[in-house]
Amino acid sequence: MSTDCPVIAEAAFSYRVQVPFLRPAHLASDKTPTADVLRHAINFFDECGERFDHVVLLQPTCPFRKPGFIDQCIEHFVSSGADSLFSVMKVPDQFNPHWVFEPGEHGFLNIATGEESLITSRQLLPPAFARDGSVYIFKADILRGAGSIYGEKIAHIHSENQWHVNIDTHEDWTKAEMIANVLCSVN
Repeated sequence: MSTDCPVIAEAAFSYRVQVPFLRPAHLASDKTPTADVLRHAINFFDECGERFDHVVLLQPTCPFRKPGFIDQCIEHFVSSGADSLFSVMKVPDQFNPHWVFEPGEHGFLNIATGEESLITSRQLLPPAFARDGSVYIFKADILRGAGSIYGEKIAHIHSENQWHVNIDTHEDWTKAEMIANVLCSVN
């Protein structure tokens, strides 16, 4: 776990979560890239003589994962030979990049994919996926070298989690509380 807050570190410790260092303030803003935080953690462990080959990132903003999903992601990552793996959700057809436009010259719209003509039928659209933020796995050397968590070969695993939420807004927090209440009442 990585935090800049001693109070959060202490709370984590009370639940037996290891917090081996506090993150420096310059890596603790809302705009800090995740890769920078991860690179700091990898460097800390490298300097302590603990070198890791892979990183599994479970963002706290996506608190709900189906039982066994993380193991499933790791197994797929290992068997794929990829540099990284992300959990993804299917992009609804109406938001498929082949049907998305961006502003062009003189106020006209261009197809966001750069293609000249539009795919006219939903059935002809290629599947499109978006990272869902739940699970990221990548080779640590990619982060050490390129400072990225992507690499050249990106595998994916489709997340069909009916309880998915990525907490970025107050509305997302409210949704997460509702999901937590439902899950607690089921268990």
